[in-house]
Amino acid sequence: MPNTMTRRQLVAALTAGTVLTTSKTATAQAAGFLRWMGRWNEQVERFLFGADRLADELPASATTPAEKFPSYFIAEDMPMAPAGWILKVGGLVARPSTFSLEHLQRMARIDMRVRHHCVEGWSAVASWHGVRLRDVADAVGADPRASYVEFRSFDAGYWSSWDRDSALHKQTMLAYGMNGAPLYPDHGAPLRLYSAVKLGYKMVKYLTEVSFLPTRTGGYWEDKGYEWFGGV
Repeated sequence: MPNTMTRRQLVAALTAGTVLTTSKTATAQAAGFLRWMGRWNEQVERFLFGADRLADELPASATTPAEKFPSYFIAEDMPMAPAGWILKVGGLVARPSTFSLEHLQRMARIDMRVRHHCVEGWSAVASWHGVRLRDVADAVGADPRASYVEFRSFDAGYWSSWDRDSALHKQTMLAYGMNGAPLYPDHGAPLRLYSAVKLGYKMVKYLTEVSFLPTRTGGYWEDKGYEWFGGV
């Protein structure tokens, strides 16, 4: 393997202040550079983003074998859904609600096969099915003043937050299935966020709560220095 540093490793190193020196000056310079790069990246990604711009749907032949599609969680052991799991949806909404998996499965289903992009540099392809987040937003009456959406999970408190436009994109879903089967525990069962417009670390698995908010928050990796927008 080439001796190269992935983007994820670089962010972690800069945040920890371990690149070249541990002096306070170098740490401050690294943090400043990281903030500047984050702002620049976000401006570019927002410019490239389009509500009507869709990622290419790929043929079945492009599917990555299930055993070669990496899975990820931050807990020491694979998270398993708690008894009586439900999804809570609230914040700036007209009708705060809870959704069982069966309720979500009765809503209009979408399917898409797109390429997944990880911040570490790898990519893979799978077919996902679930319900568009915009349909859930309509069901609860999400307020137009809620410019951000926050997602939380039962994976050791993992969370992230998105801009509203990305969250309500046509290719953003709450997925309960992968490759024609129910979602597997290692890929976020019973429900995960999935989208063609964001990098992998933004797609919260093991979902428990979705909140529509008027102000921007952070996230598990975002609070450690990863860029907030995380667009593809």
